Amino acid sequence: MTQRPTVYTDGTTLSPQEVLMVARGQASVEVSEDAWPSIHAARGVVDRIVETGETVYGINTGFGALVKERISQQDLADLQINLVRSHATGLGEDMSIEAVRAMMMVRLNSLCKGHSGIHPDCIRQLVLYLNNNVHPAVPRIGSLGASGDLAPLSHLALTLIGEGEVIVDGVKKPTSEVLFDKGLVAVELTAKDGLSLINGTSQMTAFATIAHQELSDLLVLADVILSMSMDARSCSLTPSREDVHTARPHPGQKLVAQRLRTILSGSAILQNHESCERVQDPYSFRCAPQVHGAVHESFTRLDEMIRCELNSATDNPLIFPDPANPGTHEVVSQGNFHGEIVALSCDAMSLALFELGSISERRMDQMLDPARSGLPAFLATNSGLESGLMIVQYVAGSSLAELHGQATPRSAFSTSTSAGQEDHVSMGATAAYNLLTGVHRLSEVLACELLIACEALEHTQFASAVHVQGLYELVRAVAPALTGDRSTSTELIHLANALRTGGWLARLEAEFGRLPR
Repeated sequence: MTQRPTVYTDGTTLSPQEVLMVARGQASVEVSEDAWPSIHAARGVVDRIVETGETVYGINTGFGALVKERISQQDLADLQINLVRSHATGLGEDMSIEAVRAMMMVRLNSLCKGHSGIHPDCIRQLVLYLNNNVHPAVPRIGSLGASGDLAPLSHLALTLIGEGEVIVDGVKKPTSEVLFDKGLVAVELTAKDGLSLINGTSQMTAFATIAHQELSDLLVLADVILSMSMDARSCSLTPSREDVHTARPHPGQKLVAQRLRTILSGSAILQNHESCERVQDPYSFRCAPQVHGAVHESFTRLDEMIRCELNSATDNPLIFPDPANPGTHEVVSQGNFHGEIVALSCDAMSLALFELGSISERRMDQMLDPARSGLPAFLATNSGLESGLMIVQYVAGSSLAELHGQATPRSAFSTSTSAGQEDHVSMGATAAYNLLTGVHRLSEVLACELLIACEALEHTQFASAVHVQGLYELVRAVAPALTGDRSTSTELIHLANALRTGGWLARLEAEFGRLPR
């Protein structure tokens, strides 16, 4: 049996790719040896405060609006347990196991940065759960994105202490029962542990990271699908000339134009139409570098945000050990739990996804309309008697309508909570989940364009470029060419899933060469 690779958490170097590997059960987890000194140092500060009786928020006070309530030393463990129990109030459907594992991984890495003061046993418990497939049942809804993702993370923390429920083979079971079966024991919370576990941006960052990873391939495949549509409509590659985009040198625009030149450089279809009578192609083809490129730049900003957030300390208070001068100044109440940067980045990306879906749907219309395409109406084998791919555009429009709703910013709403103490929130988890949902809708729209473009290519006698031909062959293994009307629903769902998670881009690049990034 092949041993799984190991991802090491140190609070500094975790990548989105590593999070997804752990989320999908493709890697084990260990805490880096380099992380332990900082973890122990921060914990030492907490232990000293408990011993000396200094009053410090999160260690021996109440929470939120109850910050002025002083908690006795003998009640500190109960304070943390009560915090977790009272905050585990989530609603809605359970998060997917993939999303829960990603959230656990994000929380673990943040704690390993060494500013939380959490007891090392809690960190070890997270590692044990990930490596032994103990998956907390976490309702998706409940976070306002400040103070972090309290309700979802509380459901996670509840299982660490042996309470709540976990999911085994799709069935919820009491955590205590599953721990007994696996020979594991619950962790005992001590001062600050509960707050460290539940206060942070881990749910929203998990959703955003999964969306980011699926988009990293999907956006490149969108350009291959665009290239296929250009071949199917015999479009010109001239608008992607390098000098055109040097004259307006937005990085995303330049990159997409370079990608199109790379993909279509060997297309016999386009070479055959270099001297055709068409003066200009429609905007959905001619302006694609400008539109797809702007989407790429939104993705670049999302990428930068996620890589930073994955390796950030996002709970409150944070601990900055000062062994030479110990004191209350080592514990800082601040706002790193606020998810505004995640919310705004995800909202911007959701809007960009709608634009990409919108221009894709317009290209479908260009290929299906015989007056503009010169192809059979709706690409039917026997137009009139048969409808061909007419309704494929309809369902793309339906998915696009949902994308349009998801383009509305979730961060444009805030509410005051905790008796006015927490008076501005980010809605970061809502924005990140909205983005993840939008990735699914975009993959459906692109699957529709891909199916239509493949069928349109059936009507040319010239060869397409190798990347396009390779994608065509992958599609035809799922959806054969039309010989008459048939339901394409199952095929489109399969194509959408493959575009998001099927490794198709890796296969194309392994066989035909890597595309520009």
